[in-house]
Amino acid sequence: MSAVNKSALFQKLPSTDEVLRRPEMQALTQREGHAAVAESIRAVLARLRQEIAWGEFDEKALTLAVGGLSAAVERELRQSLSYSLLPLINATGVILHTNLGRAPLAAAALERVQATAGAYSNLEFDLATGERGKRDVHVDRLFRKLLADESVEGHSVDGVSTIVVNNNAAAVLLALNSLAEGGEVIVSRGELVEIGGSFRIPDVMSKSNATLREVGTTNRTRIDDYERAINERTRLLLRVHRSNFEISGFTAQPGLEELVALALRRNLPLMEDLGSGALFDLRSVGINGEPGVLDSLRLGVDIVTYSGDKLLGGPQAGLISGRADLVARMRSNSLFRALRVDKLTYAALEATLLAYVKRDHDAVPVLRMMRVSKDEIGRRAEEIVSAIGPDQGKHLKLELVDGESVIGGGAAPSAVLPTRLIALTHGELSADELCARLRANVPGIIARVEEGRVLLDLRTVFPEQDANLTAALASLG
Repeated sequence: MSAVNKSALFQKLPSTDEVLRRPEMQALTQREGHAAVAESIRAVLARLRQEIAWGEFDEKALTLAVGGLSAAVERELRQSLSYSLLPLINATGVILHTNLGRAPLAAAALERVQATAGAYSNLEFDLATGERGKRDVHVDRLFRKLLADESVEGHSVDGVSTIVVNNNAAAVLLALNSLAEGGEVIVSRGELVEIGGSFRIPDVMSKSNATLREVGTTNRTRIDDYERAINERTRLLLRVHRSNFEISGFTAQPGLEELVALALRRNLPLMEDLGSGALFDLRSVGINGEPGVLDSLRLGVDIVTYSGDKLLGGPQAGLISGRADLVARMRSNSLFRALRVDKLTYAALEATLLAYVKRDHDAVPVLRMMRVSKDEIGRRAEEIVSAIGPDQGKHLKLELVDGESVIGGGAAPSAVLPTRLIALTHGELSADELCARLRANVPGIIARVEEGRVLLDLRTVFPEQDANLTAALASLG
């Protein structure tokens, strides 16, 4: 199309004011406001100008587009005023799916968030004295109960305190800055891991103004490597749990007991970054080799950092538990104020921890999903397939197959949980097209694809979502 023809087409576009004066736009403006409607008109007109510039319109096509401007503006307005952050149905079987928001909150946590958000609260107010209080007391009292539990092996952990920041990377940053600024932190090369989103543990650590002293090799580090590296500048020994990968084969890594003994002998604090961090005995659901917070503290680790929205099953948060005197140093660090969390996080975390104190583990969705049996998942899957009917549509085929769920979220990388899967194939749609149809459902359904089949794992689907899932599958035909 020539430049002259494009110029003529540009001139046929109405101005924003002209569109605003249309009766249907005036009615829309009364409902949604002048600014929002005007912005939507400008967005639609800008797209039309771009399409003219690309040569996608002739005069007839542009006339049709201009005639449909009002409808296009309404669609643009609905989209611009709708929520972008949407609830989804997680049918992947990945319990802590980072891209899907990790741990869903317990019902009690949602209630506490709503009650706290809609009113004033005693976040930093001492009701007994009428004076200013500290926000971390609301959860520290519960952590003290959970981390000083003497019911296992007759041992207890005394003098433990906990503070909360906005995520585990912030917890590592605050702890290292408080305990090792200007000095050296000794860590194994095999533990300098990369976490999600290309964030690397060494990069987070370097921001603490502490110098990393790497010891050992990628696959083999011995306690002697740590001991030889200790000098007058050493401030801290650090263990980073390999929460999102495993090294197998010709490997060596000192046990925590050895590191604790070395730290005591050389009068140095020992810190462990657990990453996920569990307050629940994962062995009860068949997951081994994933240390819990209490396990590390019982062995004598001085400071443990971990996440709130992973194995704990609470809101996003970074938790620092350990020796009260060391935690006090972090609490007085000016970084703590920059990294602290708000009242909604405390409300959700307090409600989650209370479920642990009451030993009501099924109240925490993440723990309930880990504990549900393969047989129970299979029964629900059979009901969904039966509800759709034996014909299952003209082209859709459903079958039940054995499979495995995973923890996800950088936790227990080798752990799997047996499950039953609904496997979908379609005579006219590819697996990717089936997934796209499911994502377009309201709410969107997220599945996984293996060997050309779409797989749905009900372990991560709430039972009350089964009806919606059934209807969405039936509509695939």
